[in-house]
Amino acid sequence: MKQLTKPSLNHVALKKGQAIATGTMAFYFDRPPGFTFTAGQFIDLSLPNLSKADPEGHTRAFTLAGSPSEQQLMVATRLRDTAFKRTLTDMPIGASIDFEGPFGQFILPTDDSRTIVFLAGGIRIIPFRSMLVEATHHKLSHRLILLYSNRHPKDAAFLGELQTLKKKNEHFTCIGTMTSPNGGTEIWEGETGRIDQVLFKKYVKETEKALYYVVGPPAMVNGLRKMLESAGIQKTNIRSEEFVGY
Repeated sequence: MKQLTKPSLNHVALKKGQAIATGTMAFYFDRPPGFTFTAGQFIDLSLPNLSKADPEGHTRAFTLAGSPSEQQLMVATRLRDTAFKRTLTDMPIGASIDFEGPFGQFILPTDDSRTIVFLAGGIRIIPFRSMLVEATHHKLSHRLILLYSNRHPKDAAFLGELQTLKKKNEHFTCIGTMTSPNGGTEIWEGETGRIDQVLFKKYVKETEKALYYVVGPPAMVNGLRKMLESAGIQKTNIRSEEFVGY
């Protein structure tokens, strides 16, 4: 995997906006020449001309959902009713956006061959999508297990893509679970309920030897960390990142 790179200021053009789940959009941008990053890192994206004032300002941190091996840069987000999100959604193709980065050290290890277990809820799957696509591209030999919780399949960003990724990576296991499987028109035949001890022990066998990555809102991250620690996992083997207001 690539080493961390120094942040830089870049100007890019919007290439495409695409709905990827209920109330969730992915945005694709030109990739500046020579721009490199490591899967799991984020950028600070700025919109200089907001449609109206936004109390949170004109800059937001976005984890790069695209992988370093993909040609375009891609970010994804829930569409909250803020001036920033409205402006981003309404931007015409070709419009210029500024970003600074990459930042962050929530990345895969470069010198560790242990099984890696990913635990995510909702749109917080973003850094794991980047990591898993990159791991598959480089044919890493790590055993990779993803436990991914959503309310309903229509809310699950990238789930279909990640399930397909299993066909390209024999080391990867993708387990989706729905907390409200009957909340829509789609039929769900997979796991149900939240990520708990029962689901965890069903799919993760080498518990004490694995490395754990956890992402989600603060309450979810705190709950999953406690669950892992109660299962005998050492704190040093758990890496987490909280996503607030995504």
